[in-house]
Amino acid sequence: MPTPAVGLEDVSLVFGAEDDTSVLALDTVSLEIGAGEFVAIVGPSGCGKTTILNLLSGLIPPTAGTVKRNGQEVDGPSRDIGYMLARAALSPWRSARRNVELGLEIHGVNRQERRRRAEELLSLLHLDGFANAYPSQLSQGMRQRVAIARTLAIEPALWLLDEPFGALDAQTRMAVQSEFVGLWEQSEGSTVILVTHDLEEAVLLADRVIVMTARPGRIKSDTAVDLPRPRVIDELRFDDQFRELEHQIWQELRDEII
Repeated sequence: MPTPAVGLEDVSLVFGAEDDTSVLALDTVSLEIGAGEFVAIVGPSGCGKTTILNLLSGLIPPTAGTVKRNGQEVDGPSRDIGYMLARAALSPWRSARRNVELGLEIHGVNRQERRRRAEELLSLLHLDGFANAYPSQLSQGMRQRVAIARTLAIEPALWLLDEPFGALDAQTRMAVQSEFVGLWEQSEGSTVILVTHDLEEAVLLADRVIVMTARPGRIKSDTAVDLPRPRVIDELRFDDQFRELEHQIWQELRDEII
């Protein structure tokens, strides 16, 4: 049986354990995600979704249990992880192209190759004419596209995405989702873990949707999304099988929110 790309084994996390303000954020969570899978995590606010990303990235250690990547215990951050937040968080003094190049620069990639890869990704995300523009000159949707390009430029084996499309308006979100999933489907076996409050988005994009309980966070359900790939996002939202899956997962999620 192949070794999972990432896994949590009976992981619990307590915030503020050293004083009287302790909060049990996660309670004995176990999870395995295979190489090349796209998994979405949904659940009520404060249930530990982002905490799982922080554990998998090595930014924080668990209070109990084990976090693993490729069968090895995680003991800190790794250079082959791409972590993308809800806000683009671009460097305002760098152009779009130089923002995309940032991770490559840190990894020691030479200038010519950095430029080639940055321009290729900007072109794929329909930003050909904006390589020299600064973040202040770009719309919110464009800035998020630049952030996606920056994340993908280092060709991470693991993509951790924390509400990456949540700040976009509905039309822009639909376009960026389509571009993003298309890029991932062309990637070579990258594993994606997406945290989102948008159940429709989770079902549209992912291979599995995990529902978390209200705090302390536990895994309530883990549902396979058996929809064919490549996915045409604009058409899939009207598909009967998609709507049935969304309704099925909503039944699990509803009791944790209402």
